[in-house]
Amino acid sequence: MAACQKSPININPDSGVKKLVLAGNPNVGKSVFFNYLTGLYVDVANYPGTTLDIYTGRYQEWVVYDTPGIYGFSSFNQAEKLICDLILGADLVLNIVNAVTLDRDLFLTRQIIDTGVPVVVALNMGDEAARRGLRIDTAVLSRELGVPVVPAVAVEGKGLKETAAALVQGKPGHPDPAITEQLALWRRQKQFNGTLGAALAAMEDDEIQREKAYYIRRQQVNRVYRAVVTETPVGATIGAKLGCWLLHPAIGLPVLVGVLGLMYWLLGIFVAGDIVDLSKDGLMQGYYEPFIRNLLGPVIAPESVAGRLFFGEYGILTMPFTLLIGLLLPLVLAFYFFLAMLEDVGYLPRMAVLTDRMLKQIGLSGLAVIPFILGFGCVTLATITTRLLPSERERRIAIFLLGLVIPCSAQLGVLTGLLAVLDPALIGLFVVVMLTIFIGVGTIMDRILPGQPADLVLELPPLQWPHLRNVLRKTVVKSMDFLNEAFPLFVGGALVLGSLQVTGLLTRLEVLASPLTVGWLHLPPETARIFIMGMVRRDLGAAALVDMPLASEQAVVALITLTLFVPCFAAAMMIFKERPKKEGLVMWLLIWVIAFSTGGVVAQLLATFESILWTAGLFILFLALLAGIAVFFARLREKGQPVQPMVKG
Repeated sequence: MAACQKSPININPDSGVKKLVLAGNPNVGKSVFFNYLTGLYVDVANYPGTTLDIYTGRYQEWVVYDTPGIYGFSSFNQAEKLICDLILGADLVLNIVNAVTLDRDLFLTRQIIDTGVPVVVALNMGDEAARRGLRIDTAVLSRELGVPVVPAVAVEGKGLKETAAALVQGKPGHPDPAITEQLALWRRQKQFNGTLGAALAAMEDDEIQREKAYYIRRQQVNRVYRAVVTETPVGATIGAKLGCWLLHPAIGLPVLVGVLGLMYWLLGIFVAGDIVDLSKDGLMQGYYEPFIRNLLGPVIAPESVAGRLFFGEYGILTMPFTLLIGLLLPLVLAFYFFLAMLEDVGYLPRMAVLTDRMLKQIGLSGLAVIPFILGFGCVTLATITTRLLPSERERRIAIFLLGLVIPCSAQLGVLTGLLAVLDPALIGLFVVVMLTIFIGVGTIMDRILPGQPADLVLELPPLQWPHLRNVLRKTVVKSMDFLNEAFPLFVGGALVLGSLQVTGLLTRLEVLASPLTVGWLHLPPETARIFIMGMVRRDLGAAALVDMPLASEQAVVALITLTLFVPCFAAAMMIFKERPKKEGLVMWLLIWVIAFSTGGVVAQLLATFESILWTAGLFILFLALLAGIAVFFARLREKGQPVQPMVKG
């Protein structure tokens, strides 16, 4: 027997005895099948050099091995090496898969079939799949895999007898043609003459070959899953039926718009209006700030340097507390409560499915909606979660769009609060500009970066009533994390701005920046400080807009520019951590350029045409022209390069 490990274990208890290995992911019900076949009589073998218990028993002419659950054996840790050895030495593998998580479990199935060992597949937990609205065509699945597939509900005893009867029909399945081709090429290169299973195991010891094989199998599993699984409300629970209906565009898209509209009302109108009026204007500015000034005023002169630094306009004892507790904390609490509700209900994965086709247009799969949604909470956290995306190409696009377009929870609350008091036409202009930038920049990156977005395969949990305790716990924990992270930065920002003010440098910076802020953006000179504050945290800059007297057109220009402005210090550092340093620097500088270019173009169009409709239309045309030029030169550059040979798979 060829082995996956250096010291192969002996799995031949008696000469000539057939070996049946039970394999599958964790918690798929292997022990139920094992107990049925062996009559609950087991021997436990703890193999030397391992801590893994392998249960063995007898069924007719077979010796049966019940193995620990694994998700695959391509990384070859201790458990996977042992199980790989058992599979390669088996006369038959009974692969138990969970019907609910078929897209995950079939990956191991494909690996086993590629070894050339005879296989029977037991499709367990079919009742739970039916309750979730999943219908699986076992005949098509059997035809796709090339092995017998037996449906079962093992805990109820259903399908156990049929599975035992099907063991004599076990046979090698259909190996993946791309894996076969890859293996043949590798065999020739390495002059490897061992068995099929041994060659496959040896090839996947190579990291590059293993990654290539993983990608091939993942694509094959996705294709098979789409061919055999359909969602249907027939026989499903109410939650599963509703979950199925929400995936249909005719129902799902209006519901999605309604959910986003509800979020806007909650954050932008109710919390940013009524609640913030009480917390910021009533509590903090009505009681807290006068208390601090009355407490320290007799000791520190208000007009002195110390007075202005401690409790002046940018005082470290006034501004950070007023903005954090009075303005931002209610908005952050509301956002995280809403997000926790969506998570607990099970709606977030359905948002990914609904948006998959749209996100494909900008080079992303529906999975990208998860970091985008998290970005509305914290761009720093969302940047980390881009690791779940399947390729470097998608991670690059998602990270750039997160840093450019997506406002964090605190900033979103301020933005929606400011937008809520504007004319509906100006709100529409803001939305059009942001969507145009999101789609335009994403489209340009999709066209100039090589590759294609991956197919989307997600496990969809059934919809359920939220657990209030879980929702409240998530809300409190994430909000406290926000305060702990934001407080020192807000104090530092207040200290920097206060120092610039008392030294007169703030006025000088406003003058130096006036060609950009006044001449290009048509904003008052003092708006320069919101961009200085925004470099520390974008929500700090957005919060500074609340009390700044601006005309409606100036307000929308300022909101557009600040929303597209460079992400906060923490998020910027995360970009540099997740991407190569040069690439991170290019992203950071491009965000500056896009933010001020977009704000300036909108300001100039508003001033020239004095029409919101004309401004929106011409802006879209302007960005479309830029996108066309970028794509043209990208294709021209590709044509000028020699064609590289492509390796299939």
